[in-house]
Amino acid sequence: MNTTYALNRLVYPSLLSTLLFAGSASAANLVPPAGYYAAIEKRSEAKAQSCAPVPTPYTDKLVFRSKYEGSDKARATLNKESEKAFRDSTANITALEKGISKQVMQYMRDGRPEDLQCTMQWLSSWAEADALLSTEYNHTGKSIRKWALGSMASAYLRLKFSESQPLAAYGQQSQVIEAWFNKLADQTVQDWSRLPLLKINNHSYWAAWSVMATAVATDRRDLFEWSVAQFRIGANQVDSEGYLPNELKRQQRALSYHNYALPPLAMIASFAQANHVDLTQENREALRRLAERVLSGVEDEDEFSAKAEKDQDMDDLQIDSKYAWLEPYCTLYRCSAQTLEWKQSMQPFKTFRLGGDLTKVYDPAHDKDKGS
Repeated sequence: MNTTYALNRLVYPSLLSTLLFAGSASAANLVPPAGYYAAIEKRSEAKAQSCAPVPTPYTDKLVFRSKYEGSDKARATLNKESEKAFRDSTANITALEKGISKQVMQYMRDGRPEDLQCTMQWLSSWAEADALLSTEYNHTGKSIRKWALGSMASAYLRLKFSESQPLAAYGQQSQVIEAWFNKLADQTVQDWSRLPLLKINNHSYWAAWSVMATAVATDRRDLFEWSVAQFRIGANQVDSEGYLPNELKRQQRALSYHNYALPPLAMIASFAQANHVDLTQENREALRRLAERVLSGVEDEDEFSAKAEKDQDMDDLQIDSKYAWLEPYCTLYRCSAQTLEWKQSMQPFKTFRLGGDLTKVYDPAHDKDKGS
């Protein structure tokens, strides 16, 4: 089939659907799922830890070495030297992401003003520096930008929408931070738009998640619609058996990358549902097919090994937080008793790339807080 024709068949119906939605949508403000309205749990009298110095805002060009440098087209073999170089050069960005997530979780748990002050100081410092906005970037660089935006915006959502209104005293700083988020989101849209189908994979889904989190944090309907359109493209990549062809190319890491594609897709669908857009039926319940394929693969990787023509590397899949997508997913679809039992055995799910503690947001009744 002609590639352009195939792309048009996939993308144009999605764009038409998006435009029809835009034309009929009400002027209602964008909102997150209900769990983001949770109040601060308690007011601790204990003294907060001192605020660590703000990581130096990253304003240089976003050109970094890939941890898979030198690998073949599967991009599945780790290069330890280039990974170290990558970790070193992005250390301040990672420190910001993890620090914000931890501070917000602590604040929402204990209500200590110092944690909130620290968060706002860190974010506003990077915002005022126009950090991460360089238009000189490589693939790894634009990937870092969207990951960082998703981490920060999704943690910020818990502050923005909490019924405790923690940001009431931070009006000016909030405006500066949200304006920066919008700049990052606009650049992310530019970075990840108009890609050929053969290049659209988990990176595009994570970009769409970062834009969705920003859309709701800043009430940007255009960003919301772009994220929904990207979800639809991703959902239409899921084949009849629940596989993502572009992730099967990762050979021994195919199962790991199928699993890695699920968190952003599940979060986007959850946020869309909160705003009366049902993505669960897209491409004959593609999200469900993908999830069930991954769950089956985790239980027995042989089918993935056969499909990817390589034994699967299961190391990443031994980490509980890699399954944080189960929290939003099990609110979108009816999970089996076995899946729910497995989910509860791994709770709480904490991952900074999705804004912190998802169990407190999606399944607070079963939260077993083991500390931040």
